[in-house]
Amino acid sequence: MELIDKILVQSRVTSEVLKCIHIGLLCVQENPTNGPTMLSVIIMLASDNIMLPLPTKPAFFVGRLVVEPIEPISNGGVVSFNEVTVSNLSPR
Repeated sequence: MELIDKILVQSRVTSEVLKCIHIGLLCVQENPTNGPTMLSVIIMLASDNIMLPLPTKPAFFVGRLVVEPIEPISNGGVVSFNEVTVSNLSPR
């Protein structure tokens, strides 16, 4: 529920948001032939009581790499460290 605004959590919108996230994960599977067709996506979005298949591994995932702080410079200066993340992007 961390993806949904706190105001929306208590409304019926929560189930719709979760359904959209689930369908989105189905659309970005590793093998494109395993993903749903656009017709299937429309049917899934329009249906209230439909069993959605479990998504498999997504085709694209950006991990998070936190850079470790380095030692102060030998002349006694202080090096700033602001926990910047580095992402390696690789196209399909």
